[in-house]
Amino acid sequence: MQKEHSDHSPSKHNFSLCYLTTDIRTPSNIGGLFRIADALGIEKIYLAGTSLLPPNSKIRKVSRSTEQHVPYQYEGDALEAVLNLKREGYRIICLEITSNSVELSQVPIVEGDKVCLVLGSEKDGISPELLKVADATVHIAMQGVNSSMNVVSACAIATYEITKKIGSDQAG
Repeated sequence: MQKEHSDHSPSKHNFSLCYLTTDIRTPSNIGGLFRIADALGIEKIYLAGTSLLPPNSKIRKVSRSTEQHVPYQYEGDALEAVLNLKREGYRIICLEITSNSVELSQVPIVEGDKVCLVLGSEKDGISPELLKVADATVHIAMQGVNSSMNVVSACAIATYEITKKIGSDQAG
């Protein structure tokens, strides 16, 4: 029997994992990222460049109003934001298929790591400048004929894998 929504007790703890979006302009993608962030205990979303920002009715609909609960911040310059996060001790991991990217499972992430997962625009991906300063560029192994995955789907898979490695003790 399916649980009722009222049976859910949200955790008060989050993982040391944040997202930084670069120029994501599709409301359903931003809304989906907020919903994943809420569901999997992400500490914050940085919306950079031309990424859409709440309040937005389409973001709210897809996010199921989680944009009201997940902390977020606008950053005009994605590169500057990433460099600041690096100074704060975050490992910068870009989720992008490139000639140099490795499967996410191959990146050593250990309990207690602070990670910023960088997510690129639907059209242009992540800029070369951001890829250059990243600690790792990763992709999700795919078996089908399509060579790419929607940013929300890829982010959900990556978030699940990263939070397993960071450690469940952080999630309370």
